[in-house]
Amino acid sequence: MRLEIITPTSTLFAGDVALVQLPGIDGLFEILKSHAPLVSALKEGRVKVEDEQGQPQFFDIRGGVVEVSHDKVLLLAE
Repeated sequence: MRLEIITPTSTLFAGDVALVQLPGIDGLFEILKSHAPLVSALKEGRVKVEDEQGQPQFFDIRGGVVEVSHDKVLLLAE
């Protein structure tokens, strides 16, 4: 699935991934390929991204919003 992490000043990440773990308002949740459409608010925390080979990357955010639709994840982060 395609992931974009965008801040007000730059694009932190854009590429294909296997998994995204996000700090939701009510706790951590994960998004995998073919996830149902979703819009959710995010709190301050760490975003974990795993590429298709299972290699993790981490991004710290101060909050934001995520939208999932048609195997595309758009994260608007602070």
